[in-house]
Amino acid sequence: MSDLPPLLASPDVHHPQTAARPLVTLQDVSVTQGGLTVLSGLNFQLFPGEAWLLTGPNGGGKSSFLGLLRGELSPMSGTRRYTLEGQERASAVRARRLFPLVSPMQEAWFLTRDWVQSVRDVLLAGLEGEMLNAGEPDSAALARLNEVVTLTALEPLLERDFRTLSHGQRRRSLLARALMPGPAALLLDEFTDGLSVSARAELKTVLEGVAARGVALVLATHRPDEAPDLPWRRLEIGRGTVAERPFTPATPEPVPPPSPSRSEIAGTEPLVTLERVSVYRNGHLALGPLDWVWRQREHWLLTGENGAGKSTLARLVAGEFHPALGGRLTRHFLNRDLLSERRRHIGVVGAELSIRQRQGWTGRQLIGSAFTGSEGAAALSTAALTTAQGEQVQAVAEELGVQDLLARPADTLSQGQLGRLLLARAVVHRPRLLILDEALNFLDAGAQRQVFRLLPPLMEAGTHLLVVAHRPQDAPPGLTHHLHLEAGLHRR
Repeated sequence: MSDLPPLLASPDVHHPQTAARPLVTLQDVSVTQGGLTVLSGLNFQLFPGEAWLLTGPNGGGKSSFLGLLRGELSPMSGTRRYTLEGQERASAVRARRLFPLVSPMQEAWFLTRDWVQSVRDVLLAGLEGEMLNAGEPDSAALARLNEVVTLTALEPLLERDFRTLSHGQRRRSLLARALMPGPAALLLDEFTDGLSVSARAELKTVLEGVAARGVALVLATHRPDEAPDLPWRRLEIGRGTVAERPFTPATPEPVPPPSPSRSEIAGTEPLVTLERVSVYRNGHLALGPLDWVWRQREHWLLTGENGAGKSTLARLVAGEFHPALGGRLTRHFLNRDLLSERRRHIGVVGAELSIRQRQGWTGRQLIGSAFTGSEGAAALSTAALTTAQGEQVQAVAEELGVQDLLARPADTLSQGQLGRLLLARAVVHRPRLLILDEALNFLDAGAQRQVFRLLPPLMEAGTHLLVVAHRPQDAPPGLTHHLHLEAGLHRR
């Protein structure tokens, strides 16, 4: 990837007389959401070229802080002022364009539209800070598009439907979208989650170039060791309070990938068989052709670069996708291979599921819906749970530390809080297959440890795991087999 084009420099870099003035100033600011105070007594200034890491537990207020900076949330008390394009202003209208955000919620918005939006459309809409591209671009817009596409290596994806991209490809596209208006600051919410090692390295280089041009970076993360090499300052946000803390880059301990041994499990009965299976999405081959057998007592790690087909395979096994003509998929453990039966016997955690579940039903309803395999508006009401089911919901909520979320609507939760509820939903009914597609994404360190404690008893009781992970440390103990995908091909 090339160095950052001058056209993408921060607007304030073009105003030397204001270069030392803060882009945004917060004085004694408090913010409420849904009747709850999420930030309180906040004082903060963001200057051009600064790099801030936001750390803290799930639900602590990191995403709310980003929303406050770019004007999506308003102070209930205190003051917020901007200095943008050489002018002081109290209005956040320009900040929404010049402080673009890359976040799971933004990604979810594009994924839940009922119409086709190409990557090209997504980028052009970002030029004006809009969600939709309303017209044909002029020559200046096309020039900006070409520069950003070159910078982020998106040329092969430009005409693809955004909804059919892999998680890593979507993240790269949204970063490109954020660069389109020549931002004063980039706001990044758990930016590295879902990215392969090579994808993280490529985008880190882009971000370092962006920062070198005077663009401020604010990165909310549970994985500070994956941040670009910049002079970071750290804000710790938790329970509505904000405090600057020293930042010491951490070096994660190397964790070797599992070394599977098949000697003890050869010859066991198959659970799932794939024969010459291919999957197409939007006319593009997303997986295959693939032959693969998942047998009893096998627990699989699934790896590969972004776009190799990992999530496609996971969703295929779960029954969300179907093989193209000529391929065959058999779920041997089901008497009737119906959608309702698959949902009862297969637990799934993945990015797409979290998007479908972010509605107004409560945490208890969300977890309890696993017993019937229903989703969304069809989720069980509390009264529909049997006494035994209610006890199971309560028990798994306590194991994952989400009992305080049972009465909360899902659409009021942070991404990490929702992720913990979805893990509870995936395991509460003791499924035969458990598919964890980057399930540790957005979880704080404590929640990750809780997940690892939860899995061994399930495996001993007969649940079989398929774990999609980019990081060796995200692979839980006990995995026995490893499938590596390369652009639809596979290696064991």
